[in-house]
Amino acid sequence: MILAVLQARMGSTRLPGKSMATLRGEPMIVRQLERLRGARTLSKIIVATSADRADDALAGFLVSRGHTVHRGAGADILARIARCAEAISAVSHVVRLKGDAPFMDPGVIDDAVRMALASGADYTSNRVQRSFPAGLDVEVIKVGALREAAAEARDPMARISPTAAIRERPQRWSQAHLMAPRDWSRLDWRVKTAADLAFARSVYDALHPVDPDFRMGDVLDLVESRQDIARFAA
Repeated sequence: MILAVLQARMGSTRLPGKSMATLRGEPMIVRQLERLRGARTLSKIIVATSADRADDALAGFLVSRGHTVHRGAGADILARIARCAEAISAVSHVVRLKGDAPFMDPGVIDDAVRMALASGADYTSNRVQRSFPAGLDVEVIKVGALREAAAEARDPMARISPTAAIRERPQRWSQAHLMAPRDWSRLDWRVKTAADLAFARSVYDALHPVDPDFRMGDVLDLVESRQDIARFAA
């Protein structure tokens, strides 16, 4: 079983409540979950958020919509992700995804998962050797490697950046790297500021009514052809 864990929270310092910021009438977290359903390799999706009071509304909303939510210690993201895997039997890999990425491409997720399965690597991603736009990050981790890292990591920063301990020790955990056809690593499509949200809303307004399943290539074409939208991405 391939388990996707989508990290989300409401406590961003630069853009508080961004998970519930609307894109075409639905919260950003809902748009992300819609896109994840297009990934054919994923068996189950869990939203991992904190047990902090600030995330009560987010968790309650998601549960009311029928989504699976796991809540854990706010600072210990590594443990939170590991416990998501422990809660479900027969999970072989965890796909870690971040909640500031409304342009997640299910095709890129599928490519990363298939590479992980074919290569047998403990850790497969498109973020160590960057070529995709930031915001399309995918990490596929064998459950065994995730459990080992969770048991060993003691540095507080390793708990906040849950895959750092694995990424930085390729001699311990084998790696495979998914590369884009071209180098688009200079692009950043994450939603971290009000300007980023304005860009995301412009893209959704242009593409979502025509094709809710738009992909990375559609966003690239749009930015190239529409200067009014491209200025937000600068």
